[in-house]
Amino acid sequence: MSSLKTEDVKITVRATNTLYQASGRIQDGTFRGRWHFSFDTYNSPLHNGFGNLRVLNDDTLSPGAVWPLHPHTQNEVVTYVIEGEFRHEDERKGGVLHKGGVQHTTVGRGMYHSEINNRSDIPMRFIQIWYIPEQLNMTPSVEQQEVDRSERTNQWLPLVAYKNPLTLPLRADGAVLASFLQPGHKIDYELRDGHGLYLYVLEGGPVRVGDKPLPEINAAEIRGQGVISTVAEEEAELLLLEVNLTKGWPTH
Repeated sequence: MSSLKTEDVKITVRATNTLYQASGRIQDGTFRGRWHFSFDTYNSPLHNGFGNLRVLNDDTLSPGAVWPLHPHTQNEVVTYVIEGEFRHEDERKGGVLHKGGVQHTTVGRGMYHSEINNRSDIPMRFIQIWYIPEQLNMTPSVEQQEVDRSERTNQWLPLVAYKNPLTLPLRADGAVLASFLQPGHKIDYELRDGHGLYLYVLEGGPVRVGDKPLPEINAAEIRGQGVISTVAEEEAELLLLEVNLTKGWPTH
């Protein structure tokens, strides 16, 4: 790994108050959302994706609430569970995930799916991420796995990644990694040329990235090249997204 120099890297903090606050009624309950980029009726010229990352939504469903079946096309979708029990249903299958669990969906040429709070007594909070796919009209697929906290403690654990046989597949040039970082611990990630990183403090903190402090529910866009170090001042649950800064929509 190369040494990190301040001039090699640009870190732009996304404070909580810059995230779009969404809310509304859905089947059998309500939702609250923090949307990082343009999505649905929210359109922000300043925050219209980051490289081939289109969407990062931090949503909470009330007990028993259901986002009814709805269609999507041409997205690579990653779902990460922060609290509660997430249940996914589509025309093929369903499945329940718990805290730290991850799901990958190739929407491809089109599919319907539903997000459900599987518990009737507690809220359910989850992250949904959309990447631009590497090609259009792929065959839809769904894969998921549970992840124990010990597997991601004080390290970056790749969950979903491009051309990595050790993770769930991502059919886009990028990766999603998770970490539970204990106080005083430092973890590194090498940022490759032409790529960027999006770091989100899901719970706890603050953490420090370079010379930037990141409290809970703050994020950072990171551009450049070198080793990016993240240090926990207090324990923190983190999500790290690698993106390609040069790839746009495929033509076929």
